[in-house]
Amino acid sequence: MSISSEHKPLGKQVTSSLHMLSPIVELNVGGEMYTTTLSTLKKHPGSKLAEMFTGQPKLRTDSEGRFFIDRPGTYFKYILEYLRSNQVPTQCIQDVYKEALFYDIEPLIKQLEDSPQIFGELVARRQFLARVPNYSENIELMICIARAEAVASRQSSVIVCVVKTEEDAARCQDALNSLDMDKKSVVKFGPWKAVPSISDLLDCIQMDVEAKGYKISFQPHVAEKGFRFKSHDFFYKFLFTWW
Repeated sequence: MSISSEHKPLGKQVTSSLHMLSPIVELNVGGEMYTTTLSTLKKHPGSKLAEMFTGQPKLRTDSEGRFFIDRPGTYFKYILEYLRSNQVPTQCIQDVYKEALFYDIEPLIKQLEDSPQIFGELVARRQFLARVPNYSENIELMICIARAEAVASRQSSVIVCVVKTEEDAARCQDALNSLDMDKKSVVKFGPWKAVPSISDLLDCIQMDVEAKGYKISFQPHVAEKGFRFKSHDFFYKFLFTWW
């Protein structure tokens, strides 16, 4: 005897729809389990998070029927705290900011952007680096050169020329030409029109290369004997350590 459609077991999709109507919602966020209310998740109607739980479920469920979000679960607790009590996190600011952007929670995004960490990065440092021509491309070029020279070596080095003004660039041109004749690769940064100094840019280079997982240090480049130029203040050697 066949079972009529009205008596068939509830499938995943139907179960999820019924679960969606419950005011209590169980979540699996990247392997971390959370329980909250539907109203908390939908607190900011224009957000991507609210959209996930508006109308028909837009998320898959795990084996236990919990809604699954494929994001870092560790930082979702800070998102949830904000939704529950408007408490702006004071820990893991950079990571929580990324999650706030993903979930598109505009009030939290704006408050985090006022924090010293995000303000300093977005408004100060990133705005400065945007005025340094080809900055990101030069970072990648440095890494490419260092990797090419790392064969059977513990360390490899990259010569970097940093010039803040057009006058500095002109002073360094003879030195750059000499290095080019010696078939030595040099990555040139600048010039730029902003307050930060050469030292500030060097710190930025180290910070951004290290953020990609590399271990580096830098020091003034010491010219080889017989190398004729007086622009040593603009040349630096970045040392990549591989093991």
